[in-house]
Amino acid sequence: MDLRKRYEDFMESVRKRAEACGRNPSEITVVAVSKTFPVEAILNLFSLGHRDFGENYIQEARRKIEEINSPRIRWHMVGSLQKNKAKYMPSLFQWFHALDSIELLDLLSDRFEKAGKSLNLLIQVDFTGKEGRSGVKEEEVFELAKACLGKKGISLRGLMTLPPPPSKPEDSRPFFRRLRELRDECIKSGIPQEFMKELSMGMSDDFEVAIEEGATILRIGRAIFGERNV
Repeated sequence: MDLRKRYEDFMESVRKRAEACGRNPSEITVVAVSKTFPVEAILNLFSLGHRDFGENYIQEARRKIEEINSPRIRWHMVGSLQKNKAKYMPSLFQWFHALDSIELLDLLSDRFEKAGKSLNLLIQVDFTGKEGRSGVKEEEVFELAKACLGKKGISLRGLMTLPPPPSKPEDSRPFFRRLRELRDECIKSGIPQEFMKELSMGMSDDFEVAIEEGATILRIGRAIFGERNV
């Protein structure tokens, strides 16, 4: 199956599932996660009208973004970010999905303010409690969200989560539902609603469940680009 066919089939699946649960498909942004895929694949998808692309690694992203050099693409950093790589962010990305500390927040705020740019931020939440996983614990979310308010160079947009790889789509539902509930709790606790509009959750294996639970951003690789070679 070629890229156009996979893309059109996937976007139709998003539309159908959104409408089936009473949602407007236009509320949902699909980020095409292009890590490991060549520039040619990104340009082919761009030619079909897609504008949001995600990368996981700074070094790979720098090479691609500088080569493509298009202000019409919205680049999303969807992987975790080492603090020493924050200096590269203003020239590359408009969105960051994996904020997990006040220290990283301060670095990004400083870098983007000095560059005269603004970064859209999502706080990554880990509900598993397992060692080595990125993200903050749910009880730490409100404090980090509050720290974002008033910071220059950044704009808090909402929350993100990455469940363990599901053996079936329903395995991810409790994580997606809890993220939505946590978003609502933050708003009730005083975080203005405009800073909690986005829920980044759902990938190729569980995006339909994510839509049902309120996802506004889907991070999709394989379902659009096909199987990765690495």
